[in-house]
Amino acid sequence: MSTLANEQMSIMDSKAYLDMSLLRFTTAGSVDDGKSTLIGRLLYDSKSIFEDQLSAIEETSKRKGQEEVDLSLLTDGLRAEREQGITIDVAYRYFATPKRKFIIADTPGHIQYTRNMVTGASTANLAIILVDARNGVLEQTLRHTYIAHLLNIPHVVFCINKMDLMGYSQETYETIKKELEQLVVKLQLRDARFIPISAKYGDNVVDRSEHMDWYQGTTLLHLLETIEINQDLNMADGRFPVQYVIRPQQKDHHDYRGYAGRIASGVFKPGDKVKVLPWELASEIKAIDFYGEELDEALPSQSVTVRLTNEIELSRGGMIVHQGNEPTISNTFSADVCWFNEKSLDLSKKYILRHTTNELKCVIKGINFKTNINTYEKDLDDKQIKMNDIANLSLMTAKPIFYDSYRKNRTTGSIILVDEGTNETVAAGMIN
Repeated sequence: MSTLANEQMSIMDSKAYLDMSLLRFTTAGSVDDGKSTLIGRLLYDSKSIFEDQLSAIEETSKRKGQEEVDLSLLTDGLRAEREQGITIDVAYRYFATPKRKFIIADTPGHIQYTRNMVTGASTANLAIILVDARNGVLEQTLRHTYIAHLLNIPHVVFCINKMDLMGYSQETYETIKKELEQLVVKLQLRDARFIPISAKYGDNVVDRSEHMDWYQGTTLLHLLETIEINQDLNMADGRFPVQYVIRPQQKDHHDYRGYAGRIASGVFKPGDKVKVLPWELASEIKAIDFYGEELDEALPSQSVTVRLTNEIELSRGGMIVHQGNEPTISNTFSADVCWFNEKSLDLSKKYILRHTTNELKCVIKGINFKTNINTYEKDLDDKQIKMNDIANLSLMTAKPIFYDSYRKNRTTGSIILVDEGTNETVAAGMIN
């Protein structure tokens, strides 16, 4: 085959790779439920690790006196994690199969690292929650399922792990599954799946298990490769937060004025009737530019430049929306907030609120209730919000923001709170 033909095939392969869909998923579960081992098994069985990585974990496993390769070492990258055999920070891993690309967030199971799970799961399309077949549903299972519900993760997969230690018992699996199904109904999860696995030996992870022929469902990797995620995008509510105003002021583009940003939701097309916030002025999309080309339409997550038919004074923090389908405009709202900072919430302080491309000062007007994420009960009396706590707060901003409920739109419904003195991110929130 000629060099030119090889280059053409390489270009075609690269284009095919870029066109593949991307699935972001997170793993959660109790301590020692096997999250890191499961990810290691996925990487190992899908041929997504290098030989030197495999040699390194084989050598480490031998030094620890283990007869088998400890696949959890592939993700427990911190020295403290390897020494304790636990996950502390969020570990991100990337791999791909011929069908799809993946970004994995391996999150800690300890209650003191709840904030890490919220961070890792905030952008996930899917959550894998591991349950130890020996222990069944624990408080940590309730907590992680609640966080998946709170973050509105579209798909949740419960993997009942360590089935090898229970003799691959169908009765054990069905008992745990029944309890989890009650949890799914209680939290009204949109899409929940159940798979019996053994991460250590690879049963139903990449290949079907020979020990569980009673299970007729899919393997975990096949589910990850084929689960439909395009329907998870909000295609109805047009939201375009403006990041930057482009005015080249060059001879070839003397009158050019474009508004650059990333589409949060909805589909935008030239000719669409739109409203420009905060001014609430009506306009029409003249063109949508992308790398020197004009697009017929722009979809969620695309970064584009929008031109309008009339000149409107618009800057970073503004938003272009479809006429007749506007977000809520207000400077007061409530939100479920996960507190990240070691310093407790201080009602007397002002915080910086970041929402889409907007940044402004805010105050917390009150604590409505604190959520016990192990029991789902609301505590109306405890007003001290410490690190890893989740509470419902009433907030007031210095000027109105344009938002949707988090259930409706994960982009325009999310906020971040920053300490204006230290510039530390102290909390993340979901607008009700």
